[in-house]
Amino acid sequence: MASRRVLQIGGATVAVGTVYYLYSAGGNPQVAEKKLEHDMSAAGARLQGKDLSAKEAQKKGEVWAKEAGATLDRTVDNVRGEIKQADSIVTSKMHEAGSKVDQLKDEGTKQLRDAYKDTSKELQQTADNFDKTVTKKTEEAKSGISSWLGFGK
Repeated sequence: MASRRVLQIGGATVAVGTVYYLYSAGGNPQVAEKKLEHDMSAAGARLQGKDLSAKEAQKKGEVWAKEAGATLDRTVDNVRGEIKQADSIVTSKMHEAGSKVDQLKDEGTKQLRDAYKDTSKELQQTADNFDKTVTKKTEEAKSGISSWLGFGK
């Protein structure tokens, strides 16, 4: 009866262990097997007094540091590239804006000159017409006064 109880407890332990390793490996049996082997060798090393956990931790730390450094280097390179690209875009847009401002300035200056010429021409014509009208009316008035006084034609 006791041996049967030991078999039940042993079987339950194996089943729970199997479920644990499969779950922690994400359902992948090969990864679960590797984790089990690693844990068994670590347990064996502890029993024999050859605890390698500090060395393993150091190795894992070095690997992690290398990976983190490489990731950081890639990120920095990507950011530098994006900054360089943004800088070239901003520079390009500034040149475009400068050319557009120059173009608008030239167009505005031309329109202002054209408006000045047109206004000046119209003013000159109006002044000429005014002078002609005044001259004509003055002569008519002289002629009318002279004719009243008997000096007229």
